[in-house]
Amino acid sequence: QVQLVESGGGLVQPGGSLRLSCAASGSFFSINDMGWYRQAPGKERELVAGITRGNSTNYADSVKGRFTISRDNAKNAVYLQMDSLKIEDTAVYYCRIIVVTTLYRSLQYWGQGTLVTVSS
Repeated sequence: QVQLVESGGGLVQPGGSLRLSCAASGSFFSINDMGWYRQAPGKERELVAGITRGNSTNYADSVKGRFTISRDNAKNAVYLQMDSLKIEDTAVYYCRIIVVTTLYRSLQYWGQGTLVTVSS
């Protein structure tokens, strides 16, 4: 089994910054893709940013230039630095990882979600 623990959400004013963290633990061989998704009230969950094991990244158009995704393979962790936050960034943010198990299967896991509220 794999456990994901997210942290870093909270309340911030427009224009402010937050850094989300997600750390994986458990039994697996390696972690391939990692990413952050978000779901605002009444909306579908959407991809915010993704990063491959080789550190190739992709971002939603709405966050390009403001958010930065990174990972630390030694810590099995993924981070999301969010700058110049806007009210429309308010959502529950989820991390998602694709692991390769010790039996060489690919499985996805989701974090529990952390709330980010941007408000004045």
